Amino acid sequence: MTVMAELELPAYTGLTWDHPRGYNALARAAVDAKGLTLQWDRHSLEGFESAPIGELCDRYDLVVLDHPHVGEAIAADCLIPVEELFGADEIAAWQDAIAGPSLASYHYAGKHWALPLDAATQVMAWRADRIVEAPTTWAELPKLAEGRAVALSLAGPHAILSFQSICGALGAEHANPRDHFMDRATAREAFAIMQALTGDATRAAVAMNPIAMLDAMAAGEGPDLVPLIYGYVNYATRGVRFGDAPRGPTGRIGSILGGTGIGVSRRCKVTPALLDHIRLLMSESVQRGFIPFQDGQPAFRSAWHDPAVNGATGKFFADTLQSIEQAQLRPRHNGAIAFQTEASTLLRAALIDGGDAGSTLDAIERSYRDHHPAGAET
Repeated sequence: MTVMAELELPAYTGLTWDHPRGYNALARAAVDAKGLTLQWDRHSLEGFESAPIGELCDRYDLVVLDHPHVGEAIAADCLIPVEELFGADEIAAWQDAIAGPSLASYHYAGKHWALPLDAATQVMAWRADRIVEAPTTWAELPKLAEGRAVALSLAGPHAILSFQSICGALGAEHANPRDHFMDRATAREAFAIMQALTGDATRAAVAMNPIAMLDAMAAGEGPDLVPLIYGYVNYATRGVRFGDAPRGPTGRIGSILGGTGIGVSRRCKVTPALLDHIRLLMSESVQRGFIPFQDGQPAFRSAWHDPAVNGATGKFFADTLQSIEQAQLRPRHNGAIAFQTEASTLLRAALIDGGDAGSTLDAIERSYRDHHPAGAET
């Protein structure tokens, strides 16, 4: 190929989040991309969680997003549906290969709006040198907190996400919640569990997002145990152990799905080379043999079972797979991000300041109704 031909390759820009798990595999794969050039930019975890998806798609061809953004993306008409890019047989094959509801999380209003490159959910994390045997149920945690630094993850959206996970462990489905956010009896029980665990360790970590909290734990300076935190394989060989999220009284795991998907913006001039690059990222060979060894956290179930992958990561994947498989989805309607932000602020303030359960839950319900279009999907 001549120098002139190389200069004429289609050029794309992508946006992902600023962490080795979110960036390294994508950037390294882009170096060897065939038939195109691709530059990945990064923004903070907070930007990933809350930045308006329409604004990001105005600036980038490819955007790594979280599933609560899909309703907002549809309202802004800023993403190309996956069904317009790939065949039904390809999508069905990905559905069979991907762990838990990761692909389903991007299916909304009859179409998929992103492909999950990365699978994650809330799991339990603890310092292996301080806790020999971690608890497996919510009932065990208050006793452990009497002698160990047990902290809830409450920063940013994580207060309401932890609340939803506890509700899930207690049996809530969050099914068809078009009239209300959460069953009140379950919500009260979940609030009481969070109140019981809002001690000194939680207060000390209240401003820490999951990355900051895991950084502190890896350095030996954070809490001894966090019962619900989004799993990051990058810390599994740095003194932090991971296991499934706590179970409720019937043995059910409560965890709210995270992970990331790659979406193609409306501004993007799609070429066969770009689609082939996305296919490569979503292939068995890359998901299982490349991404886990580039600081990534693949979406394919086969990678989570792979002995070599688990051998290199302290069994992170094998020890947390059931949390992925049983994970529940967050609301995804247009307005879900605003609700998530407001509800977390309300809940976090109530826990830290000793607020009343009833009035706090009333305010969260009002926020849900305010930010949820009548009759919209969740």
